[in-house]
Amino acid sequence: MTVLAATEDRLSRHPAFLAFWLSRVLTSLGFQMASVVIGWMVYEKTGSAYDLGLVGLFQFLPMVLLTFVVGTVADRVDRRRIVIVCQAVEGLTLAGLALGAITDTLSVTAIFVAVAVLGGARAFEHPTLSALLPGLVPENILHKAIAMSSSAMQTATIIGPSLGGLLYALGAPVPLGLAAVFFLAAATAMALVQLERPAPQREPVTLASVFSGIGFVWSRPLLLGVLSLDMFAVLLGGVTALLPIFAADVLNAGPWALGLLRSAPAVGAIAMAFALSRFPLNHRVGLKMFAAVIVFGLATIAFSASGHLWLSLIALVVLGAADNVSVVIRHSLVQLATPDEMRGRVNALNSLFIGTSNQLGEFESGMTAGLFGAVAAGILGGVGTVAVALLWMRIFPALREADTLAGERRKLGSQ
Repeated sequence: MTVLAATEDRLSRHPAFLAFWLSRVLTSLGFQMASVVIGWMVYEKTGSAYDLGLVGLFQFLPMVLLTFVVGTVADRVDRRRIVIVCQAVEGLTLAGLALGAITDTLSVTAIFVAVAVLGGARAFEHPTLSALLPGLVPENILHKAIAMSSSAMQTATIIGPSLGGLLYALGAPVPLGLAAVFFLAAATAMALVQLERPAPQREPVTLASVFSGIGFVWSRPLLLGVLSLDMFAVLLGGVTALLPIFAADVLNAGPWALGLLRSAPAVGAIAMAFALSRFPLNHRVGLKMFAAVIVFGLATIAFSASGHLWLSLIALVVLGAADNVSVVIRHSLVQLATPDEMRGRVNALNSLFIGTSNQLGEFESGMTAGLFGAVAAGILGGVGTVAVALLWMRIFPALREADTLAGERRKLGSQ
């Protein structure tokens, strides 16, 4: 048996990791299904690219307001309880949306309020989940646990949008109700998680401790470069918010096509995950990350310029594969280079970077599409992504010259 196979077998028999893995799959499934339904409902009710952008903005604002509170709470309170409460709130919120859809009393304003509640819950849930994982398994197999967890999320990202789009044909309450069930089941699975190692000693809350995550990242230029590159690249190049417009108006299709479009990047991501398991990123990880970001931008341009469903799907698959390279490098560096007692604060800051790129990127895409049209907005975003990658290669030479993940981990840990 190879070392890789032995490691995977060890994780498959690890009860805490399996419960964590199941919870993460279910919460990802629920969120992806709900995202497709909410996006389609808003566009169906308003026909406005601006309103699609507002969906991203209402998810992002709670994250901005709560980031530093989240990090401090995640480093002082039982992380499992935080995740359970968040997943329960998300499940009940989606159940409320399903009930509103059944009774035909669901306004766009009510949807935005629900999205803000979901954004607030996810502001706590995501960084806490990331900070929780290193305490579940021995450190020598943490990297594999991260990879398996990421692959599970990508699988959910493939299935969830397609399932949501298909079930929408039965009415919005069906996928919304099922998504609510997934969140509540995820909370149940999280309740079964037991820590491998005890929680670290908690330091007193001070103003310095609340903002210490900023100082930690700022003092490590390579880490700052990784996070900011991903943030600005996806902020400019993200087209997720515009997919309802492309499905309905550019490709002349329905919710089923929107589900396929939302799933396509995850297909590329999970294919890349399998490729990286056989051909790991052993050397020149910095240049490979920059190359992946440039490919991401070019794929965004190709998708935006395409008027054919099959070509659009291929472009999104390539986009997802390129994005996964960035995810693997970024997430590995953040988790392995951060001491456990600070993981909540650093992961909260990381989530803010990610939220800026994803949710604020959706707002930016919606506003740009409202001004210039969806196709032009996508092309401009892809060009911007390529430009950011080239600029960051000059601003962060340490990131460009990074060789191995293990070597950069040692450098970061010694700073």
